[in-house]
Amino acid sequence: MAEMVNVAVDAMGGDNAPREIIKGAVEAINEDKRVKVFLVGREPVIREELKNYQYDASQVEVVHAEEVIEMSEPPVMAIRKKKDSSIVKSMYMVKEGTCDAFVSAGSTGAVLVGGQVIVGRIKGVERPPLAPLIPTDAPKGVSLLIDCGANVDARPSHLVQFAKMGSVYMESVMGVANPRVGIVNIGAEEEKGNALVKETFPLLKNCPEINFIGSVEARDVPLGVADVIVCEAFVGNVILKMYEGVGTILLKKVKNGMMSSLRSKIGALLVKPALKQTLKTFNTEEYGGAPMLGLNGLVVKTHGSSKAVEIKNSILQCIAFKEQKINEKIKEKIILED
Repeated sequence: MAEMVNVAVDAMGGDNAPREIIKGAVEAINEDKRVKVFLVGREPVIREELKNYQYDASQVEVVHAEEVIEMSEPPVMAIRKKKDSSIVKSMYMVKEGTCDAFVSAGSTGAVLVGGQVIVGRIKGVERPPLAPLIPTDAPKGVSLLIDCGANVDARPSHLVQFAKMGSVYMESVMGVANPRVGIVNIGAEEEKGNALVKETFPLLKNCPEINFIGSVEARDVPLGVADVIVCEAFVGNVILKMYEGVGTILLKKVKNGMMSSLRSKIGALLVKPALKQTLKTFNTEEYGGAPMLGLNGLVVKTHGSSKAVEIKNSILQCIAFKEQKINEKIKEKIILED
């Protein structure tokens, strides 16, 4: 029998907490018996919401945390002062080994600070990056964008580690053999780019542990030319937000176009099943949250506006992370460079 994967969930974090968070958690355990969720937050509120669902009680545990870290609070101060918050308590559950992973739609800053300060970095990892899967035309339908928001002032050595960690994730979790690694640039030529890209390019090119294919322009990202897309967090966050915006407007334009005339409405009925499945691939919620790679335990950050489907998928992705021993493999990759 497979070992149970224990996931701490920040029930109070995000714009739609606690309803959508708890709903997503329940959907996750109802879908997969290998996972147990620890809903962390104000117990009376959580238990009242749980009354709305049917689930296996052995797969849910409620952990009381009185405080909530708000989005507007300074992250470092909040982590230090609010020891009884859902984020801090959850982080300690991962640090102490009670849980294998932590999922939160709460304050990004607090999650990033807590991940490094409480859970702690794997020895040798310089900077843990956030690494979401984004829809592309790659063979698996997704590519890993690393980093998308944790390190806006990264150094070349950080980006090399991002490439190594991203390769481990894509190979082990997504089943991509010898994943192609590209660095985001403003042109395909090696001599192009800012100082960071120019300095990082030869390091990646001469790194035997990755399959480096060179520069990737922004227009090529959706085409899936690379399985691991390496960049510092400022660039990565811009790419991610642009993706989300284009996906939203694309869905809106397609729906409006299909409702524009009687002929288009008839056509819409005929293609609706196939179109619905295709457009679903543009929805970033389908791929779960962004894991913070390189920590001693798994921390997954989801959008602040996450609905139940993203919470569910974020919890389920923790299963593969543990079963494929991602942290152990990252440790091996990083130790090789010392």
